[in-house]
Amino acid sequence: MKKIVFIVDDNDTNLTMAEDALAEQYRVIALSSAAKMFKALEKFRPDLILLDVEMPEMNGFEAMEALKANDQYADIPVIFLTALSDASSEARGIELGAADFIMKPFSVPVLINRIKYHMNVDELIRERTAQLYERTEELVQRSNQLDRLKNGIVFTLADIVENRDENTGGHITRTAVYMEILLSEMRRQKTYSDEMENWDLESVVTSAQLHDIGKIVIADSILNKPAKLTDEEFEIIKSHPIEGVRIIEKVIERTGDSKFMHDARMFAAYHHEKWNGKGYPFGLAEKDIPLHGRIMAIIDVYDALVSERPYKKAFTHTKACEIIEEGAGSHFDPILIEVFKRVEDKFEKIKNEF
Repeated sequence: MKKIVFIVDDNDTNLTMAEDALAEQYRVIALSSAAKMFKALEKFRPDLILLDVEMPEMNGFEAMEALKANDQYADIPVIFLTALSDASSEARGIELGAADFIMKPFSVPVLINRIKYHMNVDELIRERTAQLYERTEELVQRSNQLDRLKNGIVFTLADIVENRDENTGGHITRTAVYMEILLSEMRRQKTYSDEMENWDLESVVTSAQLHDIGKIVIADSILNKPAKLTDEEFEIIKSHPIEGVRIIEKVIERTGDSKFMHDARMFAAYHHEKWNGKGYPFGLAEKDIPLHGRIMAIIDVYDALVSERPYKKAFTHTKACEIIEEGAGSHFDPILIEVFKRVEDKFEKIKNEF
């Protein structure tokens, strides 16, 4: 099928000349006003528009603005037909997005060659855009596959750790949900918004599941001891953040650094630090503790308090919240505790579901 060209000009002579010159190669639709052009656009989509600048009611520049403002027509190439030769008129047309200018009275060979050129350029752009779209879709699909693979590996590793630790059933799953709740509320309140500006919440939530990965090197006899640990055994348990960092850094060495693994490393390293500096393994205090660790500290302690252990019964949600809130400024970041207070009812719901 022939490509469609609109010729929009209030001068009948110009319309006839252009129509005669182009009719052999294109399907030409001659229109005497911008209003008629927009009416015709309801039925036809032209491959190119020849648009006169000086027309009554709506001139070419005004018509061009209306075309570009409509997503359906904005990508149609437009060539202005004009008797205006001043630089300001040409500059305005280019600013509005004109593909070209042809001076009137026009030369038929020039008109045909300009149209052919811009038709070819437009077709090439459309082909490249289609190819780019297909490539983008392919990359998105591959990215989604990699995300599913990554999430599957993370879940499997976390599940291995959890299955070895008979005392913490469901901890990893609950941790992820608690993390999502707390991070979403922090973002809503703009808490530590500067530090969280570049955080991908979904990725951060997934990486948080690796916070206890270091427990994979702890002996079963210690990890699952039904009685209170000796001081020596507790020191071994306290090594799991450092062991977690070592494991994650080995992954980074072999696969290359990534924001996801960086987040996982931060959660593993710092989730047992305390606001007052009496935590482990580094004894950091206050905001020297990375935000990842300060957030996970609240989540980890809450889940431990409301979960039953061989050496203790589960605390009620209310009692657990009291203990955590009393720890503001000593164990926990007091600013984050204020965020926790606003979502603690959601924590209770998750505790009861899992």
